[in-house]
Amino acid sequence: MGLFSFFDKSQTTGPYQDTATNLIYNLLFCDNIELFKANTQAPFSYPFDTLFSENSTVADIQKIVENKNAESRLKILAYNQLRSRGHKPDKKELLGVIIEVRLDDGLDVLASFSDGTARYINLTGKMIIWETTDETSNRITQDLFIKSREIVKQIGVWDKPRRPHPKKGTARLTFLVSDGLYFGEGPIDTLFNDALASPALASGTELMRYLTEKVVNSPSS
Repeated sequence: MGLFSFFDKSQTTGPYQDTATNLIYNLLFCDNIELFKANTQAPFSYPFDTLFSENSTVADIQKIVENKNAESRLKILAYNQLRSRGHKPDKKELLGVIIEVRLDDGLDVLASFSDGTARYINLTGKMIIWETTDETSNRITQDLFIKSREIVKQIGVWDKPRRPHPKKGTARLTFLVSDGLYFGEGPIDTLFNDALASPALASGTELMRYLTEKVVNSPSS
């Protein structure tokens, strides 16, 4: 069994009342290998066995980032492992874009990954796990990543621990890149009207609306 096969709900904190939702929120950023390990059922299959083992070599982990079919989240974990061992990535690769908007009633979060998968957590804590991609979602995702790469080109990597979730009235764009985490934040109105940030935010909003409509209109909803 693989990722998210069961939840370790112990001591998981975050912006939501439900502990399991906070767990999903923290897993979005792919910056805590131990959290992934605690919530993946053993025995670990590949590439989890490689990622979780202290005996894995740089060459072993490098194979994960070079695998074109590997999930984006697993590549992020692999890149983080490589950097922790002092190995610089061979290329600058954007693998995840996370948009957070802290409204009066809670935090809206959209996480979009380069393989076309996504997660959306509504301010109420309800969520969408998007694994089955389609032509429309792929088009919006590609557009979001094109616009996000323009932002990454103009900002620097964050060399400190990830900041807590945004405060009320604040929006944040986080970029999960092979060489580290990048982010920009500001008042909601300011960021959505910013010449650099607004195109990516518009694409993110389009993706969120599309995923929500797909779930609402699905036969099982």
